[in-house]
Amino acid sequence: MRSTQKKAGKDEKKEKVQLPDAAAIFQKRLKKHHDELKWLYTELYGNDSMFAELCDNMWQFYQERNDTLRALDEKREAQPDWYKKNDMLGMMFYIDNFAGNMKGVESRLDYIEQCNVNYIHLMPFLDTPEGRSDGGYAVSDFRKVQEKLGTMEDLESLTAACHKKGINVCMDFVMNHTSEDHEWAKKARGGDGEYMDRYFFFDNSYIPSLYEKTVPQVFPTTAPGNFTWLPDAGHFVMTTFYPYQWDLNYKNPRVFNEMMYNFLYLANRGIDIIRIDAVPYIWKELNTSCRNLLQVHTIVRMMRMISEIVCPGILLLGEVVMEPEKVVPYFGTVEKPECHMLYNVTTMATTWHTVATRDVGLLKKQLDIVNSLPKDYVFLNYLRCHDDIGWGLDYATLQQEGIRERDHKKYLNDYFQGYDGDSNSRGELYNADPVTGDARFCGTTASMCGIEKAGFEQNAEAMERAIRFDVMLHAYMFMQSGIPVLYSGDEIGQVNDYTYKENPLKAADSRYIHRGAMNWELAKNIADPRTVEGKLFTALDRLEKLRKQEKVFVSNADTWTIETWDSSVLCIGRYFEGEKILGLFNFSEFDKTAWINETDGEYVELISGERMQASGVNIPAYGFYYLKKC
Repeated sequence: MRSTQKKAGKDEKKEKVQLPDAAAIFQKRLKKHHDELKWLYTELYGNDSMFAELCDNMWQFYQERNDTLRALDEKREAQPDWYKKNDMLGMMFYIDNFAGNMKGVESRLDYIEQCNVNYIHLMPFLDTPEGRSDGGYAVSDFRKVQEKLGTMEDLESLTAACHKKGINVCMDFVMNHTSEDHEWAKKARGGDGEYMDRYFFFDNSYIPSLYEKTVPQVFPTTAPGNFTWLPDAGHFVMTTFYPYQWDLNYKNPRVFNEMMYNFLYLANRGIDIIRIDAVPYIWKELNTSCRNLLQVHTIVRMMRMISEIVCPGILLLGEVVMEPEKVVPYFGTVEKPECHMLYNVTTMATTWHTVATRDVGLLKKQLDIVNSLPKDYVFLNYLRCHDDIGWGLDYATLQQEGIRERDHKKYLNDYFQGYDGDSNSRGELYNADPVTGDARFCGTTASMCGIEKAGFEQNAEAMERAIRFDVMLHAYMFMQSGIPVLYSGDEIGQVNDYTYKENPLKAADSRYIHRGAMNWELAKNIADPRTVEGKLFTALDRLEKLRKQEKVFVSNADTWTIETWDSSVLCIGRYFEGEKILGLFNFSEFDKTAWINETDGEYVELISGERMQASGVNIPAYGFYYLKKC
């Protein structure tokens, strides 16, 4: 029995509409993956009837996929590396902060195009309870848009408008947990055994206490422990993140099937990139950390095959906020791929470590690790996102230099709050733990680069330096291997928004400091070179266009680091089909000389057009050069 909540009249009509070769195309794709998919499903669940139901529903969802999306699927199947080119640039934003609602976003697509962006990540927009949403990551209905943001019809209108402009749309698929207000959770709380089995319910503390021995806490200060006691239900329920987010039990095949139906329903609304939230946490097993278990990879691999059968035009983006050796397995293998793309989390954190220390050594090592991976692997690179910055660094390497983890985390947090290290940064801590000394940091790129401080002090010289620093960091990000993603507002240098403290629903969560509403009044200044907004936007525009013009910026180009003999200067080389570019980046507030020795002839600096030798290059404070081999 299909449980996809169809609207009878409309969907029955859809099922009768078929392209002439629809069945043949579907069967070809199904045949390619059927045996492996069945083997993995049976290994995990041992339930043939549930697998048969899954296949039946895949066919139904394929039939409901509209002609435009099917045509896009076929085009991308024919060019499977379409997302690995040098023309991909992303931007992420909360819909209400950016433009009020989905119709507002649709009305702002010309601005998005002006930003050279062709991939937008719509932060969580599915229905969530007000005040208990964790920024939208506590979903109460996977088939409904938050009323203040619009409707599913508005979403389909937006994705269709984006596709006409060549813009891809990404959304979050929160599959590790649901809100306690979800229909399943309500029935489980009421004692319905079928729905209790879709979560982790225990009538006493014994089993939860065993889990607590091996499972780390995600939010030890704001949401300690991994279980929540429900007095009205007389049970504990597993809540890895917050008490109102109930972990789903993927040992139950009904949970997997139903969540896959939600996944396909959303893909059919025109979504191009599905961001799988909290991937490592999906499978729970007693006497383990409940992180990165083998069954997680089985589930992600099945998701990849299901999407390639029904909607092969979409990409899977995995949110794996861990060190490289734990992140890389989520790509799968070349023969049995899992995620198409993953976040380059450790490089992001190490970048800000480099800002605070003016020492590129650890960053160089991190980039060497990423650059040594197979070229099929695509990372999303970013300077910041909606979340806090956690200091998940390579402390084993830092320890060799006499740097201790706890002391260094304190220094980083003090630096970015503006308390230490001759810092110009501004921001706030998140989830500070006085016992361990651990904390995470929140702030916009502009505020962390000194634009907020310079503006407050009305210091024109400091402002020029802060803008140069901001542009340099973006130029460095564009030089990394993968796809760069901006956070909305960074293109005009928006600073921290402290008004979140006036909202009782947000005041306790300092992450809202960098989730401020887009300031469209400031955005009007992007063509005025006398303004901060104009200077930043123009500089980034030039970098973005250069990246799309120069083929060495494709994801699968050879990329490496080069010794500069100055601890503050990073050099990255890129090579592809006979063309070579060197990127030089000064992380110091002082002028520096990069003692690279590329003796292969003359180079041209792509921003200024100046011709020079790639040796003994003088770089201004917080400056950068893109040197292209002539």
